[in-house]
Amino acid sequence: MTRTYLIRTFGCQMNVHDSERLAGLLEADGMVAVDDAEKADVVVLNTCCIRENADNKLYGTLGHLKSLKDRHPGMQIAVGGCLAQKDREVIQARAPQVDAVFGTHNVARAAELLHEAAASGGAVMEILDETVFDEERAFPSALPVRRELPYTAWVTIQMGCDNACAFCIVPAVRGREISRPFDEIVDEVRGLADAGTVEVTLLGQNVNSYGRDLTRRGPLFAQLLRAVGEVDGIRRVRFTSPHPKDLRPETISAMAESPAACEHLHLPVQSGSDRVLALMHRGYTAARYLERLAAARAAFPDLAVTTDIIVGFPGETDGDFERTLELAAEAAYDSAYTFVFSPRPGTQAAEMTGRFVAPEAIADRFERLKIVLERSALGRHQARIGRIEDVLVEGPSKKDPSVASGRTRQNKLVHFPVDGALPAAGSFADVRITGSAAHFLRGELVAITARPRHKPRIPVAAV
Repeated sequence: MTRTYLIRTFGCQMNVHDSERLAGLLEADGMVAVDDAEKADVVVLNTCCIRENADNKLYGTLGHLKSLKDRHPGMQIAVGGCLAQKDREVIQARAPQVDAVFGTHNVARAAELLHEAAASGGAVMEILDETVFDEERAFPSALPVRRELPYTAWVTIQMGCDNACAFCIVPAVRGREISRPFDEIVDEVRGLADAGTVEVTLLGQNVNSYGRDLTRRGPLFAQLLRAVGEVDGIRRVRFTSPHPKDLRPETISAMAESPAACEHLHLPVQSGSDRVLALMHRGYTAARYLERLAAARAAFPDLAVTTDIIVGFPGETDGDFERTLELAAEAAYDSAYTFVFSPRPGTQAAEMTGRFVAPEAIADRFERLKIVLERSALGRHQARIGRIEDVLVEGPSKKDPSVASGRTRQNKLVHFPVDGALPAAGSFADVRITGSAAHFLRGELVAITARPRHKPRIPVAAV
């Protein structure tokens, strides 16, 4: 009988991409995907550890899965990813129902570990030391992959991080910064384009520093951005995430000069206070951040800018927070991801226990920041009314099947009604913007400009 599997992903785009590889491995092992844990013989939880609620989500989910496993003794549970790398034996101690634990550096071993657990009748754990680099483990580009969306793809260009942000645990679980070979990346993108992919997102913890560990002279991220944008068939190139201190003029020029580079820059600021930025070890001031943002907007017209902001970093005063409000207003972001500070064991910020901000102060600041951010987002969206946008169709709206949804080059979500059959996912459409909200645009279909050229999705494809 064919075994079934379900993967649940917690965390960032890097984890989502790792889950695509995990799905490919399990399907190469003969399994079939299901969308309900009740129907799954194998459940894999691919975890994140950036914030404390990630831990809570994991152990809450494991508690629910225990009751399922009690009813279905043959069921297997695996935990992988960043939290597995961090907690190691803690997971099996707190959740003995887990059959296999693997980390960020040995995704390729997931299916084998499940077999080993079944053969031994017990649990297995394999966590590789994040300080030891093995290219086959760090860049599993040869692994099978199951992509849910054939027209868009993640492409890993870099693993790990050499920064020392006081709040971030990523260097401890992902290891040091290592760049993937230039030609290998471009070859992967060519293969994706041949299969019909039209949009790629270059992934790294700090993409702006790509290539500095390969040779003294590069290749640098700007060169990679240009090369990927020149691949025939690729119409859109995105990247995440850059670090403001490393956003250099050559990268801005490459964005502006490459027709495929999308008019969207995610530039995490974290705080508008120089004092807090210094405590965070971010490596820039608010003024320097705004200078680089202004340079990007000057060189790349119609640029949409998004950011990350942490509220309540240890020691943040009312005055510090006012500087954040001022910067957010001046930057006029298109949207932002806002987070309440979460202490992560092993980071410098977690040791600042005597300086933690009161929860009621954080809640008040969070709401005040939300008002500023939504005001600028709505204003920037209203300015697009009447414009015709190039939209990559994603499918029907979740709320109304007669309405299509898609993304502009600025990565803005657009909903537009369609008479008759909806354009296929992966189509390009011209859409006139007729209305706006803080988090999406509304429009009307003008024309379908390009049909999907991707091949039908094959469950397992080598990339």
